[in-house]
Amino acid sequence: MIRVFIIDDSAVVRQVLTQILNKDFEIEIIGFASDPIFASEKLLSDWPDVFILDVEMPRMDGISFLKKIMSERPTPVIICSSLAEKESETAMLAMKLGAIDIIEKPKLGVKSFLEESEILFTDAVKAAAKARMKSHSSLNVDLKVIENKTTNTKPDFSKINTTDKLISIGTSTGGTQALEYILTQLNVHCPGIVIVQHMPEKFTETFANRLNTICEIQVKEAKDGDRIQIGSAYIAPGNKHMEIYLSGAQFHIRVMDGPLVNRHRPSVDILFDSVAKVAGKNAKGIIMTGMGNDGANGLLKMKQSGATTIAQDEATCVVFGMPKEAILKGSVDMILPLSKIVKEVQHF
Repeated sequence: MIRVFIIDDSAVVRQVLTQILNKDFEIEIIGFASDPIFASEKLLSDWPDVFILDVEMPRMDGISFLKKIMSERPTPVIICSSLAEKESETAMLAMKLGAIDIIEKPKLGVKSFLEESEILFTDAVKAAAKARMKSHSSLNVDLKVIENKTTNTKPDFSKINTTDKLISIGTSTGGTQALEYILTQLNVHCPGIVIVQHMPEKFTETFANRLNTICEIQVKEAKDGDRIQIGSAYIAPGNKHMEIYLSGAQFHIRVMDGPLVNRHRPSVDILFDSVAKVAGKNAKGIIMTGMGNDGANGLLKMKQSGATTIAQDEATCVVFGMPKEAILKGSVDMILPLSKIVKEVQHF
C-alpha cells in the first residue's frame, strides 16, 4: 500500500481527494490536516510514503513545510495548488526544493476538477511513491519545532498572484459619506477591505455597526487577529493603529498602540506600509477625501510594491488634501470619481 497524507486548508479538497484515492486498492489515506502545524502533531506517530500539499494555508505555507521535511526527512511531495501554474515562481521554487510533481488546481470549480482528475491523481501518487529520495540522517524528526522555526526560503506572496486579494482605503474629512457611498454598492463577492477613517475612539464601532445594517457586505470594527475575508470590510478602531500581516498565506489584522503618525492614530500610512510589504501586487490602495498628507508615503510604497493605487478626484472630494498630496508625490496610478472607485473595489 502507498500511504498518503493530505495537507490542505479546504475541507472539500481533503474530502474529495480522500474519496477518489481510496478507490485504488494500492493507495491508503493515512491522514489529513488543514495546515502543516496540525499535520505535525499527527505525523509524530505515523509517516506517509507520499504527501499531497497545498501552498496557501494558515499559520504555515506549503513551501516552508516542503523545505522543512526535505531537509530533515525527505519524502515524495505532490504540490496541489491554484498558485502552481506552469513556470510560475511558486512552481519553480517547489521543484527546486524537491517536489516530485505539481498539479495546478483551478480557482473555481475545484470539486468538479478533482472528481474528473481521479486518474491524474492516482498516477501521480504511484509515480511519486517510486521516486528515489536522498537519504536522511534520522527518522525521528520532532516536527513540533515547525511551529517555532523560520525558514529563509519562502514564496514572496507580495509578488505572486494569490487567491486572496486586498483593498486598502484611507480617508478623513468627508470620508464617512464617501465610504457609505462605496460600501453600500458592493456585493459579497468583493475582495476583503481594510479601512482607516480618521475618527475618535468608540465612534468607529458605531459607524461600522451602522454601515453593517445597510450594506450587503459585512462591515465591522477591526479586532486584533481578524482574518480578512471576501465580502467583508474592517474599519480601524479609533485611537489604535491597524496593519496587515500574513499567517501562512492568509491576510490577518493587527490592532496596536503606538505614537501618532502624521498627527493621527489610526494612521493611513501605517496601514498602507504594511499592505505594501505583505500584499504587493495583490492589493489596491485608495486614498480619498481628507485634510493633510497621511497616506501619501504609504501609497507610494504600495505602488512601488506592484499594487494598483487610486486617488479620489477633486470634484467628488469634500477636502482634496490627502489625494492631492499623494498625487503630487507620484503615488497614484489613477484619479477617479467615487462612482468609478466602486468598480475598482468590486472587480479585482
